[in-house]
Amino acid sequence: MTIGGTIYVVDDDPDVRDSLQILLEFSGFDVKTFDSALKFLATDIRQLNGCLVADIRMPDMDGLQLQDEIVRRNIGLPVIVITGHGDIPLAVRAMRAGAIDFLEKPFREEALLESIRRGLEHRKDHRSDPSGDIAARMATLTEREREVLKLVVDGNTSKEIARTLDISPRTVDIHRGHVMEKMQAAKLADLIRMAISMRALLER
Repeated sequence: MTIGGTIYVVDDDPDVRDSLQILLEFSGFDVKTFDSALKFLATDIRQLNGCLVADIRMPDMDGLQLQDEIVRRNIGLPVIVITGHGDIPLAVRAMRAGAIDFLEKPFREEALLESIRRGLEHRKDHRSDPSGDIAARMATLTEREREVLKLVVDGNTSKEIARTLDISPRTVDIHRGHVMEKMQAAKLADLIRMAISMRALLER
């Protein structure tokens, strides 16, 4: 018995596609895989119902360009991006453009399943965190922590933040850890999601 809609996996690595298909089908999802963004877009995506899992680094058209095209065509398909460690700024850009989550390789299987469930729920506009709670957490941040958070949301790396604030990358990581603790973010994607939802408050 399949769950909730189809999970569309777009990745040029055949090993990744095969392993994700096995995992997701074993977990009860209907799965379709594509080895390129262009092949995915060649389908009738207006009729698709489910969630898209796409790698950022792909030839011809990368995951960000694929997401942009989905937005341009006004397709309400939740997007989860898979990223390497060096692609975190790109993943932040993806979330600012509407992706619901990003997963940094290597990721836990349960983390992917949780993200997919959130993506399927996203279609119903369910929210796990009331904005008032997020605002209250953000109010506990120091001025420096808010600066670090804003620069993270802007897609900067720790080294870039360090140069901007004239502090060491290690100090940036410490501040970011404090921010995640105060914001009750289990992972960086959760922090980015909350900060984006409260961007106006962060700019104050």
